[in-house]
Amino acid sequence: MGFHEVRFPANLSFGSLGGPERRTEIVTLANGYEERNTPWAHSRRRYDAGVSMRSLDDVAELIAFFEARQGQLFGFRWKDWADYRSGQATQAPGFEDQLIGQGDGVTRSFQLTKTYVSGGSSYVRPITKPVAGTVCLGLQGDRQQEGIHFDVDTTTGILSFEVPPAMNETITAGYEFDVPVRFDIDRIQTSVASFHAGEVPSVPVVEVRV
Repeated sequence: MGFHEVRFPANLSFGSLGGPERRTEIVTLANGYEERNTPWAHSRRRYDAGVSMRSLDDVAELIAFFEARQGQLFGFRWKDWADYRSGQATQAPGFEDQLIGQGDGVTRSFQLTKTYVSGGSSYVRPITKPVAGTVCLGLQGDRQQEGIHFDVDTTTGILSFEVPPAMNETITAGYEFDVPVRFDIDRIQTSVASFHAGEVPSVPVVEVRV
């Protein structure tokens, strides 16, 4: 799958509509009860980049980005302003935001994740596109230094330790992250006249598995 490690202009994604979707298969039984199942282990996010277009310059920037990605052919990074940090949305990432795993004395690499908790249930989301320079890591409550104690691959979200964490040592992390997406159309239709009249193009984008 082709993917460009470039972010859709954050000023254009600000104010866009979108969020996670799930796929649920529901069968209603003869007695009125339901059986529910899902083929998806992870949610998939959808957005509309057209909603945040505010000027003709914005449209020109969108078209340039669209052409450089060749429509749906190449994926790219997207900043979801409603969910782009490991902790609270209004706070900078801290190295104890998310529990990533526990050491076993052998494993050196760990996937960044974000856990969503509500009402005793939880969902663990793999984070594959952390933002460079924002990842902070803790080992058994002690902050680690990137480039000395660990490295992070910002194209996969995988942390690699110089020395494998010891048995039962807790690994925590904080970070900002992007969503891997692609355009969900191969055509953008715009009109200068309609844009001045207050209309904006619909430009759907959809999350991709990487």
